Amino acid sequence: MSIYLVGNTLPAEPAGERFAKLVRRGGILRLPGAHNGLAALQAKRHGFEALYLSGAAVSASMGLPDLGIITVEDVCFFIRQVSRASALPVLVDGDTGYGEALNVMHMVRAFEDAGAAAVHIEDQLLPKKCGHLNDKKLAAPEDMAAKIAAAARARRHLFIIARTDAAASEGLDGAVARAQRYLDAGADAIFPEALTTADMFREFARRVNAPLLANMTEFGRTPYFTAAEFEAMGYRLVIWPVSALRMAAKAQEQLYAAIRREDGPRSLIGQMQTRQELYETISYSEYEALDASIIKTILP
Repeated sequence: MSIYLVGNTLPAEPAGERFAKLVRRGGILRLPGAHNGLAALQAKRHGFEALYLSGAAVSASMGLPDLGIITVEDVCFFIRQVSRASALPVLVDGDTGYGEALNVMHMVRAFEDAGAAAVHIEDQLLPKKCGHLNDKKLAAPEDMAAKIAAAARARRHLFIIARTDAAASEGLDGAVARAQRYLDAGADAIFPEALTTADMFREFARRVNAPLLANMTEFGRTPYFTAAEFEAMGYRLVIWPVSALRMAAKAQEQLYAAIRREDGPRSLIGQMQTRQELYETISYSEYEALDASIIKTILP
């Protein structure tokens, strides 16, 4: 039965607590990106226990670059889709917190209300950039620490991850120093962004005593590693933030090109998800059965 509309199937434990348990149990937590409710359902069908909602994927879904343009409410719209559809704990990209300390507190409450389990906040200044691009501008460590402290004060259950982009401009020593400051401010885990070698990943893990998140984005500065390899390097979480969106976007490009070229999509029908497959994924028949059962209960 579909999770979204049937109250007795909804998890009773807060999402943040469920997420924290997954992190604490050991091993590495695999978090594929899911940029909408359908993607979330597909990931769940393949056995993933938690999901990631990328700010870059949300921005791209809206036809915008990942430059801090989107708002808290924009992101909440996607959080509700992903968390309701899957009922899985969702880690959400909180960018820079959408402002200063009070704005961060508002973001934390809004994300929790929308269904988020965890958030990561980064130490860039606006206009922020993808962590794998150049010319990123960093906030002062004390200002970022204040945001983390504000997030920790505002949360009810949200798991808080502090992301540092300092390795590119301040080196590993700077990134480690910032990470320790953010942990002291109340972060539950650390996300060192855009490390470029296995040695850097291992050294950061050796020097920072906290759960660590690795970002395995394609076409970035980080070489390709598997989740098992990140685990061996000392990491507890790994995200593939935009992989699903990239696959979907490439397929859409091919579809539109075929329609334009061939005056229809006939040549690609074999590559499409069938109506039956779609209905199975979104629990179409279960929704129909639920509707019929409710109608029966109110008839004289």
